[in-house]
Amino acid sequence: MNSRHYVAVALYTLCRKEITRFMRIWTQTLIPPVITTCLYFLIFGNLIGPRIGPMQGHTYIDFIVPGLVLMSVITGSYTNVASSFFSAKFQRFIEEIMVSPVPSYVILLGYLAGGICRGVLVGIVVLAVSALFATVNITSPVMTAAVVVLTALVFALGGMLNGMFAKKFDDVSIIPNFVLTPLIYLGGVFYSVRMLPDIWQLVSLANPILYVINIARYGFLGSSDVGIGVSFAVIGVAIVVLTHFAWCCSSAATVYAIDVR
Repeated sequence: MNSRHYVAVALYTLCRKEITRFMRIWTQTLIPPVITTCLYFLIFGNLIGPRIGPMQGHTYIDFIVPGLVLMSVITGSYTNVASSFFSAKFQRFIEEIMVSPVPSYVILLGYLAGGICRGVLVGIVVLAVSALFATVNITSPVMTAAVVVLTALVFALGGMLNGMFAKKFDDVSIIPNFVLTPLIYLGGVFYSVRMLPDIWQLVSLANPILYVINIARYGFLGSSDVGIGVSFAVIGVAIVVLTHFAWCCSSAATVYAIDVR
């Protein structure tokens, strides 16, 4: 067996393991985002939406669809990689992978692939549910698909770093609860940043989630608060930076240097 074939088999095996892992517990990985989305539509879309009125020329319930889809992609991809990699460390079977002649980048790609697949799948399920409550017209399918995959990649990388440096299960939940959730809600999921005072519009520009949500909104509705070129540039920079850190930290020595208690 040549080295290329060995690497391909190892990558396929890791990807299959990661996908099988979250599909086996689909009631915990796919159903909760659906229930959450239904609640958002019932409360924000049907009860609060009519009081708010149109947003950027669209009904409020249609306006929040792109943000809800991206929110599910973000949480799904991030949580999948962070919890899976930390579980491998905690249960000590990451050592079996590390001692095998599998390159570090294959391990990294395998876990990232699982996070991307879960993020994209959850996004598709949430989009299907959204069609029951709102009018879903995707203006640019290619741009929408691109931002969904790129967003899943960015936050899968973030989840990988979280899983690498987490020392206990509480560390895995700190970032999603105290960093991701505030950034998502302040990233324009339920409102347009143009509604904010000028100073807060400037502050919002420091929120990376604002850019991915606005690309998604442009892909769905054809309108955005931020330039599309700038938004893609921000995503590109985030991918490069996070990939660099994840690559540097993916060696066996780094993983073993972090105690799990």
